[in-house]
Amino acid sequence: MAAGGRPRARSSGQVARHGLGRLWLLLCACLCLCGWLCAPGLAAAQAGAAAGDGISDLRLEASDGGLYLSAALRFELPPLAEDALLKGISIHFVEEAEVLRERWYWTDKAVARATRYLRLSYQPLTRRWRLSQAAAPFSASGLGLGSALGQTYDDLGDALAAMQRIARWKIADIDDIDRNAAHLVHLRFRLDMSQLPRPFQIGAMGRSGWDLVLSRTERLSIEPQP
Repeated sequence: MAAGGRPRARSSGQVARHGLGRLWLLLCACLCLCGWLCAPGLAAAQAGAAAGDGISDLRLEASDGGLYLSAALRFELPPLAEDALLKGISIHFVEEAEVLRERWYWTDKAVARATRYLRLSYQPLTRRWRLSQAAAPFSASGLGLGSALGQTYDDLGDALAAMQRIARWKIADIDDIDRNAAHLVHLRFRLDMSQLPRPFQIGAMGRSGWDLVLSRTERLSIEPQP
C-alpha cells in the first residue's frame, strides 16, 4: 500500500509474470480437457487391438499383366450391425486398395486404385445369409445388381469367413507401375454406414458399436527392369 492509502501500481514485470501464469493454467486446463475427450476413442482403439482385429497374410503378386492382392481380415461384427441384420437390414462394406509411388521430394503419388463393395443380408423366411459383391455401389433401386456376385450361407460365421478372405484381387495393371521406383500398397476395409437407412445413420453417429475399420500398408517389391 502506497502512502495516502492508494494501492501500489504493479510493475510491468509483475504484470507479465501474472499474465504468463494465467496462460499456463489455461493451457493445462485445455490439455486435460483434450485428454478427457480423447480417452473414449483411445479406449475403443485399444479394445479393438486387444480383440485381434486387423489384416494379416497380405501378399502381392505380379502376374498375367496385373498386380494381385491376397489377404486375411480379422474382425468381429459390431453388435449393433448384427442386430440390424437380424431385423432384415442389409449391412454394406467397402474394400479399398491403393498403389502409391514414393516420392522423396513431394507427397506419394497414387498410380492405381481398386474398390469392391460387399453387402451382407439375412433372409428371415429361409433363415439364410447372403453375401453379395460388386465393383459398383449397391443402390436402393437395385442398380448394378446384374453385375454383382452372390452366395448364400446357412450360418453367419460362414458368411463372415468368406468376407474375411481376399484371394487374388486385381488392384492394378502392371503397366501402371514403374518397376524402377519404390511403391506402397495401402489396403483398407470398413463398414459403410452411409448405406444404412436414414434413421440408423442418425442413431449410429458417434456410437462405437458401429465402428469397423481395418487398414494396412505394405511395401511393394517387384524386380526392376533391366
